Amino acid sequence: MVNIFAIYKLVLRVLMKLAGVRPQTVEIEPGTVMNFWVPNQTSNKNTVVFIHGFAADGIITWQFQVLALARKYKVYVPDLLFFGGSITDRPERTPEFQAECVAKGLRKLGVEKCTLVGFSYGGMVGFKMAEMYPDLVESMVLTCSVMALTKSISDAGLERIGFKSWSDYLIPDSVQGVKLLFEIATYKLPRIPNFVFKDYLEVMFDNRKEQSELLEALVIDDKDFTIAQHPQRVYLLWGENDIIFNKEVVNNLKRQLGDRGTLQYIEKAGHLVEAERPCVYNKHLKEILATLLEDGHKKE
Repeated sequence: MVNIFAIYKLVLRVLMKLAGVRPQTVEIEPGTVMNFWVPNQTSNKNTVVFIHGFAADGIITWQFQVLALARKYKVYVPDLLFFGGSITDRPERTPEFQAECVAKGLRKLGVEKCTLVGFSYGGMVGFKMAEMYPDLVESMVLTCSVMALTKSISDAGLERIGFKSWSDYLIPDSVQGVKLLFEIATYKLPRIPNFVFKDYLEVMFDNRKEQSELLEALVIDDKDFTIAQHPQRVYLLWGENDIIFNKEVVNNLKRQLGDRGTLQYIEKAGHLVEAERPCVYNKHLKEILATLLEDGHKKE
């Protein structure tokens, strides 16, 4: 029987080509390869890099944003290691290693400066990129994420959603598990037949062992966390009804950022705000990017 998500990914590839982006494989180093969606043509437009979270690859996560922004900006969408065909034979599983590989890949693609848009896990990778490569990351837009997933943040989040581990939630092994994944991550999940969740389960969860290791490496002791003094401006664009990283979490993040941080909520939206309310999210994102440019975000 035909898998609707396998077909949809083929259709999406065509749509992205029409929008002006295409997939390209980049060898970061021998044994480490990343897939990037890159602009079809070189230009002097400003560069925006989108970094995805768990449970989907880059272009599935950011499809609505790429379609909305690819004409005005040079858009790059990496697939993080162990997602979307990106893979490594190195043993590292930390956000720092993901950040290093994304940065090296962007350099190989000729990107010198960018605004980074990160969602959830991708936001944590983005914070590391901003810390490690301040010359590359000029500014950031973070959605439903944290600087680092400390044990206290992790334990509180798991308690809110009723899971013992992030792997149990984010790497489901049943149709009911996929359905629950989306029910928790959205404000109001529409009625969707079970075969859709079944098809998603079959297509979207490869490299389970390695992804589980990524999640294990993500949680750090509170005593090991220090607030990085990023020089970049950081816009926080949040689903008002996110229960994974709720208002308490984002308000604490805003305090950590101080004057560098700006917070905006999108109402009637959960953790998956960029997919649940894409038109509203895109409107805010376009305004934020325009503000960054007006404030001196120079073109490459």
